[in-house]
Amino acid sequence: MKQNDYLTNNFNIIYFFLFTLGLFLSYWYATHQIVDGDITQMLDKGYHGFYTGEWSSYGNAASVVGNVPGSLLAFVVGLPLFIVDSPWAPMGFLLFLHAISFFLLDNVIKNIFDNKMRLVFLVVYWLNPWFLFENILYNPSYLFFFSALHLWTAFKMKNESSFIYSFLHILSIGMAMQLHYSWIILAVMTAYLFLKNVIKINWYGIAFSFAVIIISLIPYIQEFIHNAAIRSNEGNKDDARYIGWGGVHVYPVLKAFLYWLRYGSFIFTNKLVTSANFDWLTTSLLLQQILTYAYQAILFAFGAVTLWVSFKANKYLYYQLKGSLLTRYSQALESKVWLSVYILSALIGVFISAVLSPIVFNYWHLLIIFPFALLPFLLFIETLAIEKINKYFFPVLIYLLCINFIAAIDSKKYDLNANYSNQVIKHIEIHNLNGNK
Repeated sequence: MKQNDYLTNNFNIIYFFLFTLGLFLSYWYATHQIVDGDITQMLDKGYHGFYTGEWSSYGNAASVVGNVPGSLLAFVVGLPLFIVDSPWAPMGFLLFLHAISFFLLDNVIKNIFDNKMRLVFLVVYWLNPWFLFENILYNPSYLFFFSALHLWTAFKMKNESSFIYSFLHILSIGMAMQLHYSWIILAVMTAYLFLKNVIKINWYGIAFSFAVIIISLIPYIQEFIHNAAIRSNEGNKDDARYIGWGGVHVYPVLKAFLYWLRYGSFIFTNKLVTSANFDWLTTSLLLQQILTYAYQAILFAFGAVTLWVSFKANKYLYYQLKGSLLTRYSQALESKVWLSVYILSALIGVFISAVLSPIVFNYWHLLIIFPFALLPFLLFIETLAIEKINKYFFPVLIYLLCINFIAAIDSKKYDLNANYSNQVIKHIEIHNLNGNK
């Protein structure tokens, strides 16, 4: 067997092994999550609905513009409890959605790239700390599924209209709206793809989806009219800001595009990098400091290299799309060209969202674009010689596995001594969420 055929010839074994490894890491993260903040908001709404039958018509409080609309955040926690009354029911449902998000994205990837690139995508998405670090029960973690559903349905509508795919496509936007205000990015993307004539719309599917979304929001609309507290977060230090603040101050827009580049690289969030102290490995303060500084130095140094690769990948995308921003296509596009246009729609969505935003984005505000930010990397990497891909595949894999192992037990959101299930049970008891049942 030739070395340059290794990944392709062993595709099934490697694919299954790495996917299974990702499932284990997802569980490893989930079981060590620290339950607080947004997690407790979701637990309160979900368990209250499960035990009382009274479902909140609005979700978690946002930074400035009030609570997100709809009952979806309560449902994703409360409904799985009807299957089994266990803290792992809602967490297991989240892990299930993450797995489905990967398969939806992989279904698109396999129709555009070869099996070798599918393995590359498996590593940079399914085993990426940017993704696995979000195996935590808060609203942005659910966005990966709806991002994947948006891309998958758009690709299905590339050449012909379909009632079901049009319905699901709009539903991905409407349900994302009930999770996080970054849904506007998906809406802008769809509008741009339609105007470019690269997706074929079935208007009956669109209308039915809108009807379902509006009906699901009726309780929220009623609550919004009578409850001023959910309209804005007046206690927030940024409550004087306004829609369009980001465009006026420019920096929020630049930072949003920096996150696009970071998602396509291994410059991970500081919550993962700078919070590690290695007290689980040694009791020596000196050794802890040495390990901490070495860990940070390695992550930032290697991350800087991958950020350059991300920049080159997006530069490659720019030359592929140069001059086509306003082009309306009259014929069906080749799959890779179509994917490039889809990526462009995501960039436009990020720009408009950042311009409209009343806040400066943090990384979790833009997680909805993470899967899309990896796509320029795939298009660029495919142009490299197969020997280079084989050369770096396993070293990068081992690097990511090491980072994931540490981040899941020693970071801002995760701790070796944290037990997810015990924390949830304690929270339920303290706040009497089960009504002493």
